[in-house]
Amino acid sequence: MPPKLLFDVTGIDLDKVLFGPEEIRKYNPQRGDMEHVDAIVYADDQVRRIIGYKDVRADEFWVDGHIPGRPLLPGVVMIEAAAQVSSYYTAKYDKWEGFIGFGGVDGVRFRQQVQPGARLYILVAKLWERHGRVRSAAQGMVNGNIAFEAEITGIRL
Repeated sequence: MPPKLLFDVTGIDLDKVLFGPEEIRKYNPQRGDMEHVDAIVYADDQVRRIIGYKDVRADEFWVDGHIPGRPLLPGVVMIEAAAQVSSYYTAKYDKWEGFIGFGGVDGVRFRQQVQPGARLYILVAKLWERHGRVRSAAQGMVNGNIAFEAEITGIRL
């Protein structure tokens, strides 16, 4: 049986930008080639969920070298994008201050290739927070299909 999305996205306008790059930069320190979230399209702090997206461009730093002639978005970049969406949620809605570091990733599964030209939606559901750590479930979605899934731990640094 194929995996299901973390939550139902029916009724969510995935193209309506709530927060763009300038707002994301207020909470996430990544810049330049390491910015992997283009927009936030949904956030609900009552149910602890958020959706952002990354537009996968043909001019990104990895394209020429990650499978020449058949560029594939590296899995580590997908996970980084999910960590950035999770960090944005934690800083904005949970009011964490300072840098939120990458503490770990578990249960990673890559289920679909992602190529330049795709829009990778990143669904994040906060699982728990304690002792300066936060844990989120994350999935990447392209054209309605799950591209990856993982659980990500962030650490207050």
